[in-house]
Amino acid sequence: MTYVICPFFYPAKNTGLQLCGEKGSFSSLSGDENSRLLLMSKAIGMVELQTVSAGIQSADMMLKTADVEVIESQPVCPGKYIVIISGDLSAVKASVDSVVSRFDSKVMGSFVLGNPHEAIFPALYGATKVEDVKALGVLETFNAADIIMAADAAAKTSLVDLIELRVARGMCGKSYMLITGDVAAVSAAIERAQQEVSKDGMLLDSSVIPNPDKRLWESIL
Repeated sequence: MTYVICPFFYPAKNTGLQLCGEKGSFSSLSGDENSRLLLMSKAIGMVELQTVSAGIQSADMMLKTADVEVIESQPVCPGKYIVIISGDLSAVKASVDSVVSRFDSKVMGSFVLGNPHEAIFPALYGATKVEDVKALGVLETFNAADIIMAADAAAKTSLVDLIELRVARGMCGKSYMLITGDVAAVSAAIERAQQEVSKDGMLLDSSVIPNPDKRLWESIL
């Protein structure tokens, strides 16, 4: 099932889009260039597949289905494959739907995002600057696609700051997000994010720490 919601992947900090490993990416843009491109795009789509073979075929199919650009196409832990595209909403949806239809049994997750929250991209690039840290919220998913939907839902639910959004990098395919804000706001955001991913059974764990130790913050920020 493909979700269309109003992003997703984890590029290494300031090095361009890298999800898990140094080779195999189709993207040669810098982190800043990618950020500008993504912000200008009307929509972003992603498919997460079980195998590299299906992933590469999917990237080719998406490009041939509609007028989209491949932002990222490469393996992620543990041997899965992620393809991320951008373009007009209708084009992105058509491309993602074509892959879901063709490789249904190998698709582990997918989404189409039109109007993502502005905090998503800095969190993905590890570029979020949080000055006022309060309560800490953590949510972890079994896959890559759902953490983006969870983060988008959380950021749109209450006044919280996305600290980090890590997607499938060095976590055996799992992903997590960190948010901060008032206890009530963080609790509401985490609860909404739980609802977003629980319907697919992709929620692994979550927690809200009302008053984290200062030394913990020093290790996170």
